[in-house]
Amino acid sequence: MIPSEFFPPHKGLRLAEFAASLDLHLADSAAATKVVRSVSPIHRGVEGDVSYILSRKNRAELDTCRASAIICTEEMAPLIPGHIAVLLSKNPHVAFARAGALLHPAAMKPAEYVPGAGVSPLAVVHPGAKLEEDVSVEPYAVIGENASIGAGTRISTGAIIGPHVKIGRNCSIGAQVSILCSYIGNDVIVHNGVRIGQDGFGYAPGPAGFEKIVQIGRVIIQDKVEIGANTTVDRGAMDDTIIGEGTKIDNSVMIGHNVQIGRHCGIVAGVGIAGSTRIGNGVLIGGKVGIAGHVSIGDGAQVAGMTGVATDLPAGGKYGGIPARPMKDFLRDSVELMAKSELNRRKRKKAHE
Repeated sequence: MIPSEFFPPHKGLRLAEFAASLDLHLADSAAATKVVRSVSPIHRGVEGDVSYILSRKNRAELDTCRASAIICTEEMAPLIPGHIAVLLSKNPHVAFARAGALLHPAAMKPAEYVPGAGVSPLAVVHPGAKLEEDVSVEPYAVIGENASIGAGTRISTGAIIGPHVKIGRNCSIGAQVSILCSYIGNDVIVHNGVRIGQDGFGYAPGPAGFEKIVQIGRVIIQDKVEIGANTTVDRGAMDDTIIGEGTKIDNSVMIGHNVQIGRHCGIVAGVGIAGSTRIGNGVLIGGKVGIAGHVSIGDGAQVAGMTGVATDLPAGGKYGGIPARPMKDFLRDSVELMAKSELNRRKRKKAHE
C-alpha cells in the first residue's frame, strides 16, 4: 500500500498469528514467519501487504502482485503465484474486511481529534448529565441536562448531545454531530456532520399558508448501526423513527420522520426516504434512490441505484427504474426504449438526406 501518515502500517504480525486471529488456514506452513503490516489491492500489493481475490476475472492482476499473502477460496488457490502465501477462507470478502480492521483499527471509527480519555475542560457538560466511566468528551462538545452516555463512548469535538438523549456503550460520535430526542444503542458509529433528531418536515396547507405540525416523536437507533457523514435522521411526528440493529447507512442520506428501517440493511449515498416508510430486514438500497412516503419494502429486497419507489415492493425481489418495477421488466423496457430511440434517430436522419 502507498505509505500514509493518516493510517500507517501495523507494526507487523507473523502470518501464523494473523491467520489464527482471523480463523484462516495458511496453506503452506513454511510461510508462517512472513510478516504482514497492511492491506492492498492485488495489482499493487508489495511485501508486507495482504490482498484478496474473488474471481478469475482478476487473475491478470496477479502478474504484478508482490504481496506477502492473498486471501482466497480453495478453488482459487491454484492461480496464486508461488512467491505469495495463500490464506484460505470460505468467504474471502468478509475475511479481508476483518484483516483490514485488524491491521488498521484506527480507520474503523472517526478520528480522535484530541487523543486521550476523560472530559476536556473545554467541553460543556451539564451537571445533571450522567457519564459512565471511560467516557471521552473532546473540546467544545456540549452535553445537555439528563443526557446519559455509556462507558467507552467518545464524543468528538463540537458535537451536541441534547437533553435526555441516551447513548450506549462503546459508541463513536464524530465531530460536529448533533443528536436530539434520541435513544442510541451500543457500538454505534456516527460520522462527522450527522444530524439526528431534528424535527421532521410536516406542514398543513391552510388559507394563510403552511401551518407547522408538531413533531414530538423520538429517534431509536439500535446496536451496531453505522451512519455516514452528513446524513440526517428526523425524529417522529408522534411515533418514533427507528433504525434496526446492524444497519449501515452511507453519507448524505435523508431519513424522514416516522420511518422504520429493519435490521442489517445497507443504504448507499444520496438516498431520500420520505416519512412513514417501512423497510424490512436485510434490504439493500442503491445510491440516489428516492422512496415516497407511506410505502413498504419487504425483507431482503434489493433496489438498484437511481430507482424511484412510489408503491410497495414485495420481499425478496430485485427492482429498478422509475417507477420501480421488477429488474427483468426494467431491463427489458430499457432495451425496447433504446431500440425505439435508435429507430427514430435513423428515420430523422433519412428524412434529412
